[in-house]
Amino acid sequence: MMSDGMLSQDEIDALLKVGQDDDEFENKETNNIDTSNYLTSIEVDALGEIGNISFGSSATTLSTLLNQKVEITTPEVTVIKQEDVTDEFTFDHLSVKVEYVDGFIGQNVFVIKSEDASIISDIMLGGDGTNPSEELTDIHVSAVQEAMNQMMGAAATSMSTIFNKKIDISPPTVKKQQASNNKSIDLNESNDVFVKVSFQLKVGTLIDSNIMQLIPIPFANQLVEELMKQSQQESKEEQAAAVEQVEREKASEQTSQTQKQETVQQSSQKFLGKNAAQSSNNVHQATFSQFEQVELSSNEQRNLDLLLDIPLKVSVELGRTKRTIKDVLDLSPGAIIELDKLAGEPVDIFVNDKLIAKGEVVVIDENFGVRLTDILSQSERLKKLK
Repeated sequence: MMSDGMLSQDEIDALLKVGQDDDEFENKETNNIDTSNYLTSIEVDALGEIGNISFGSSATTLSTLLNQKVEITTPEVTVIKQEDVTDEFTFDHLSVKVEYVDGFIGQNVFVIKSEDASIISDIMLGGDGTNPSEELTDIHVSAVQEAMNQMMGAAATSMSTIFNKKIDISPPTVKKQQASNNKSIDLNESNDVFVKVSFQLKVGTLIDSNIMQLIPIPFANQLVEELMKQSQQESKEEQAAAVEQVEREKASEQTSQTQKQETVQQSSQKFLGKNAAQSSNNVHQATFSQFEQVELSSNEQRNLDLLLDIPLKVSVELGRTKRTIKDVLDLSPGAIIELDKLAGEPVDIFVNDKLIAKGEVVVIDENFGVRLTDILSQSERLKKLK
């Protein structure tokens, strides 16, 4: 009770206790160790950027699966010891182990609260998420596993774009764990220290929680090293392109000056030859500058310019499949259709239903896009458009 406008000690304790349960998944300063002993600030930023891009695409995939608005905040990167993991998970949860099999070799684990997993599985199974099951059965775990499989597939595709190479993962494995039984991280590798990437997950008005990724230090170093190498390579390519552009401009300028000099010389010779013919009354065969090739090139260019504003239909084919009429009639919202392509495999890009290139699906500001990876030559593309 309040007396004379002052709070009693019990009331102060009650206010301080508000939100205590919501903070059980937050970073604990007692568990987090000095990150600088294992990662530089640049490496921390690099891991954060990788997580930000890859899980941004995962959020888009989850939003499509659940038909809910999904938001993931910028991840926070810290370092945690193996013996402190037990203290970190003081609640029932699902551990999702993801293994990279192509592009990178390594493993990491995602941890999601059981109550959040119940809401996701309830929506995946046709519910609205407002009355999830209190106990996760095998069916619920399978539903969560399918959701994580598609989310991690989207993340692998985004990482393929970041590292400019094909990256593939095996189907994630999901395991139920209770707080009292959690003794270690479910990884084959033996590591004493892990990188902890934590971020806030919001699913409509149903979930406002946290999700955590644990990465072994060697695998984290592998990711950072590859990203740095890729950045250096891109920087060298940009510098080489800039130097090549300058050299082309210089060569073009020299060619232009040479052509001007030749034109002046030819004009002078024609003028002198005309005067000499008039003074001697001798008739000589006229000489003309050879402009035939230049005029032909100009005409061809002019003809091509007339076509540049013609609109063409550009379409991207993610994959194909064949289904019977019965299968099509059985489709419902949330149904999953398997295509004839694997996750991360290049998609086909068509112009007026003619194949011209292949590319990779990327996400730009929550919109899908395609990054060209292989393109037909200019002559082949013109032939395809006929």
